[in-house]
Amino acid sequence: MTITSITSIASQRGWVRPEDAHLSDLLEVLTEQTDLADYPYATRVEQEVLVYDWAALRHTVADEATRRDVRAELAQALSGGPGIVVLAGAFDASTLDRATVAFERMIAEQRASGSAAGDHFAKPGANDRIWNALEKLAVADPEAFVDYYANDAVALAAQAWLGPGYQVTSQLNVVNPGGAGQTVHRDYHLGFQSAQTCSDYPAHVHALSQALTLQGAVAHVDMPVESGPTLYLPHSQKYTHGYVAYQQPEFQDYFLAHHVQLPLSAGDAVFFNPALFHAAGTNHTSGVRRMANLLQISSAFGRAMETVDRVRVVEAVYPALLAARDGGMPGRGLANVVAASAEGYAFPTNLDRDQPVGGLSPRTQAQHVTAALAAEVPVERLTAQLRQQLTARVSH
Repeated sequence: MTITSITSIASQRGWVRPEDAHLSDLLEVLTEQTDLADYPYATRVEQEVLVYDWAALRHTVADEATRRDVRAELAQALSGGPGIVVLAGAFDASTLDRATVAFERMIAEQRASGSAAGDHFAKPGANDRIWNALEKLAVADPEAFVDYYANDAVALAAQAWLGPGYQVTSQLNVVNPGGAGQTVHRDYHLGFQSAQTCSDYPAHVHALSQALTLQGAVAHVDMPVESGPTLYLPHSQKYTHGYVAYQQPEFQDYFLAHHVQLPLSAGDAVFFNPALFHAAGTNHTSGVRRMANLLQISSAFGRAMETVDRVRVVEAVYPALLAARDGGMPGRGLANVVAASAEGYAFPTNLDRDQPVGGLSPRTQAQHVTAALAAEVPVERLTAQLRQQLTARVSH
């Protein structure tokens, strides 16, 4: 999907609706092929996926002019190409192993405390998940953190897609033997919303969402296909209706029948457009604990210009809002006030404590305020709820 194509749709309708998603349109997008000749710095194409040999590329990008060319090539691969690249051998064994030891220690402590963390798709205990693994690694082993994130392959990919000023977050995920795979999906931001919610966002936002985040994964162990490395549908990020389509059965069935799945070696790093159709695979082995550090790298631009204490704002205006409702203000007006005063987005948050219930996103501050308004909750109790939510969202 390109900005041009999606804004063309916007000029015709302005919206991307679930009922306009047709598998035949996705299939037309998928007729495109990855031509190695278009990517001179890549080593090979494997199942439509571009593979780069980091041992050679790392020396090439030492030259700043060449580095810009490589960044442009990676950006093209992630947008107009297959939507996914592999940087083979991105991490050396010693750096990787030290971080792995720290992560294993965290998992053991988490299990011992009885606080096993679930993820978006698996029940607690089925997988081992460490939320906010970036901060936890920094605190647990600062030297390991420095060696790990000094890695230039990560920086190169992040700069290629997002430019400077990006923010790195990570979640360590271990899919244990027998662990079930995921359902096909797209990723954060719009990929974490329901199809109905996605359809409420203008068409151009469907294109912009994928430009705000880069998804990555670092293999901490060898991952043969039978261990369930991630399934991908190359080129699917270009399908304009993907955010409202992937939850529909015919799209899920097609993905199951036609995905690709690349084996990875410990130290390989995969980066992909968050709009790419993908899903973690099932671990069919009896002895491989499939460990990956999932990198979610965010654009510097997805933030407001000013810092606002929104709990303070809500506390001040809530009595007046109640009075306005009692005075006959229409529901739309009330909703507009809530949107201007309360935080309307669930992220960022602490997913150890503020976990999604019944969906992919925790409850927002605005949803708390809306519910309180409907139930005529006293301002003191609402403020206490919001401050408790803020405490739960703190990273430690």
